[in-house]
Amino acid sequence: MKRFFDAELETFRSHLVLMGEIAVRQVRQAMEAVVHSDLSLADQVVAADDELDQLEIKIDEEAIRYMNLRSPVATELRLVIVGMKASHDLERVGDEATNIVRRVAQLSSEPPLKSYVDLSRMAAIAVAMLRDALDCFLQEDDDKAMAVCRRDAEVDAINKQLYRELTSYMIENPATTTRALAVMFISKSVERIADHASNIAEEMIYLARGRDVRHTEDTKNPNAG
Repeated sequence: MKRFFDAELETFRSHLVLMGEIAVRQVRQAMEAVVHSDLSLADQVVAADDELDQLEIKIDEEAIRYMNLRSPVATELRLVIVGMKASHDLERVGDEATNIVRRVAQLSSEPPLKSYVDLSRMAAIAVAMLRDALDCFLQEDDDKAMAVCRRDAEVDAINKQLYRELTSYMIENPATTTRALAVMFISKSVERIADHASNIAEEMIYLARGRDVRHTEDTKNPNAG
């Protein structure tokens, strides 16, 4: 696929990359706020969400203007469509990071229910998936994008294990219910962040190959073609 040197497309790409960097930072800061009960950092995560929202709007406006004025060829049109879809996923990542930090005050007022090691491990994988998905966008590396999609199962497995453990806590000691539900909520948000990273990677594969791999075994089976 040819490189895009058109100034408008490069601006479009740079805004998407900036959006990705902000989203990654939000997720990292959100988990740090949870682990360290840092309310100030939680406020920073919430404030950054407005920046992501504005970038999503800007990317949509740039995409629509480009399609209306430039009559893009097929490869350029794929880039614009993929960028719009990816920006929506990144905006949702920001929303999930904000949802995570809304539990910080609640959790910081009580003793930790269990170690946050599993949550931190999930978040580290999700952040790595996001970073790799964005790298694929810049490098047009569809094999790396496929690897991102396949890591989603790892996050799902940790999330399910956490749910089992937390459900046991609530059954054995109902007094832990509020805290357990808060941790479940955070775990689900991290799992959704990984889903959004996987969505972005799937779009990168479409950009590189012109083939839609959503809902196929290609993105689940390491031995698939």
